[in-house]
Amino acid sequence: MDYRTLIDHTILAPQATKEDVERLCKEAMEYGFHSVCVNSSFVYYCARLLKDSGVAVCTVIGFPLGAMSTAGKTAEAEQAIRDGASELDMVIHIGMIKSGDWEYVKQDISSVVEAAKGRAIVKVILETCLLTDDEKVKACRICEECGADFVKTSTGFSKGGATIEDVALMRRTVGSGMGVKASGGIRSLEDAQAMVKAGAVRLGTSSGVAIMQAND
Repeated sequence: MDYRTLIDHTILAPQATKEDVERLCKEAMEYGFHSVCVNSSFVYYCARLLKDSGVAVCTVIGFPLGAMSTAGKTAEAEQAIRDGASELDMVIHIGMIKSGDWEYVKQDISSVVEAAKGRAIVKVILETCLLTDDEKVKACRICEECGADFVKTSTGFSKGGATIEDVALMRRTVGSGMGVKASGGIRSLEDAQAMVKAGAVRLGTSSGVAIMQAND
């Protein structure tokens, strides 16, 4: 399998510099990755570096906690799109899930989806390591109801990343109608293969180059 087009080549560390982001973009162009995924302050820079390259610019919204207000997430999404992002990975409001306030969760997702409509795809990060299986299933169904394009496992900044079990559960829940993105802890070709086998159609990883070199 050609994993290049599945990879969102990622750098989200708070200490990432412009030089780090430039290197990320160069690697993405060299290897033909689907996108680069960066914090929203770097979207304008990536859009300039990647112009006419065929590599998309993905950014994160309400990252990494998901606890930003809905208005804040929507504003960040709108600015990111203006700056050149065509994919938005928003963090679900985990605290509101735990509070049982699913209407808030629904409105939070819907607001970002509406802001992106016709301009960018939306992936919703569930942070599965913090949720029960029932919460994961309900969250997936709400994402589907709100018109999100993908559900995504993890930020990579909490206590756990993607697992085969979570990817498989998410795929069973959303069926073939939505994308499933695995992220967090995908560091090897074997990890990538396992996530795809479980149902992922996109991989968020900072180890894309190593994965491709192992796949040669």
